[in-house]
Amino acid sequence: MTTLSDMRSMRERLRAALRRGLIAVLDVGSAKTVCLILEVDAARLAAAEAKGSAHEAHAALRVVGAGLTRSRGVRLGEIVEMEEAERAIRTALERAEKSAGARVDQVIAALSGARPRSHAVYGEAELEGEEAGSRDIARALAAAEEPERREGREMIHAMPVNYTLDGRTATADPRGMAARSLGVDLHTVSVDRTPLRNLAASVRRCDLELAGVVIGGCASGLSALVEDEQKLGAACIDLGAGSTDISIFLRGRLVHADSARLGGDHLTQDISVGLSMPVAEAERIKTRHGGAIATGMDERELIEAPHLGGDHPAERRRISRSALIGVIRPRLEEILEDARRRLDRAGFQNLPGRRIVLTGGGAQLTGIEETAQRILGRQVRIGRPMRVAGLPASVSGPDCAAVVGLALHAARPQDEAWDFEPAAAFAPRLRLVGAVRWFRENW
Repeated sequence: MTTLSDMRSMRERLRAALRRGLIAVLDVGSAKTVCLILEVDAARLAAAEAKGSAHEAHAALRVVGAGLTRSRGVRLGEIVEMEEAERAIRTALERAEKSAGARVDQVIAALSGARPRSHAVYGEAELEGEEAGSRDIARALAAAEEPERREGREMIHAMPVNYTLDGRTATADPRGMAARSLGVDLHTVSVDRTPLRNLAASVRRCDLELAGVVIGGCASGLSALVEDEQKLGAACIDLGAGSTDISIFLRGRLVHADSARLGGDHLTQDISVGLSMPVAEAERIKTRHGGAIATGMDERELIEAPHLGGDHPAERRRISRSALIGVIRPRLEEILEDARRRLDRAGFQNLPGRRIVLTGGGAQLTGIEETAQRILGRQVRIGRPMRVAGLPASVSGPDCAAVVGLALHAARPQDEAWDFEPAAAFAPRLRLVGAVRWFRENW
């Protein structure tokens, strides 16, 4: 498992980069690789952290450079060919640095796929004085149970999501409050080790140092969910090319993460096989003409498409848009039904808000809102990245929610266990519960 010292080292690199006023964020997806360079107002960020204001912290960031390129060597959201992925990262980075007129050496990266798993653990400690302080939080965190160790898994998030004083739920920050004991509920997320290490190695090969790794679903939710949605309870479903990442937020915190190995690339493959055309043409036609709901007009709308293996103009044919949608719809419904089952398994139906926001390239399909609302049985909207100044139009769509969310993650103060200085690693034999279930029982 990833050690606290590893994560704390990345956190220190992040703080150093923020003090210098420049940091990069990177999303290596199955369809595209995006890099943003952020200019940071260090004084404003420090003032926001002192006040605990996430809104003011976000205002301290501005995008000054952006680079985007087609991904290579990535499948199902995970890097499978190191050299190809390195080429894509270097291209996106160089374009971002050129537009920013500056070079960077620290980067926060999004991790898609990788089979994330959520657990909630609890730790408790007696206060050293009459009022709770940072040392007391650290001691409570140190007393928390370590989730079950499984071969090939790494823990990348450990987020304090709730504090109790003498057994009673407190505010988001208990420091300065009087009590005898302090408890903390900690949401941890682990991922498959191989995708994480491949991502880290690809970043290092581009002469960059990792200043943080964030699961893609969490990053998308941070940028696409409005504050009230994050507080009352909402889910973000990121319909990526290689995977569908799911995150649930409540009380402004991530409380559950999941991922399915289905995405937009599967729609493309279905079009290629079902309508017998090259994959590149299938992707182009899906992007330009695809949809989730067919109408009477679609039978008369004809799309020029080549036969598989046919290059001569005479071998081209026309297919109706309704035929195209007929191929797309079954797979899209399969993806959304799988997302619904995962949300139900997490207990999402018992949360007070239950709103769902769609992001990712798949969220740009015509008619996706109506289809998702019918299958998911919840109010659904399309989410676009928010809260970061200077965002260029090329990275302001739903498909770029994750990379913008990385910027917001960088500005969130005291958001992970490694922001504190625990006396030791997690302690054994304390209670272990499901994250969403805990919130349902304690709302």
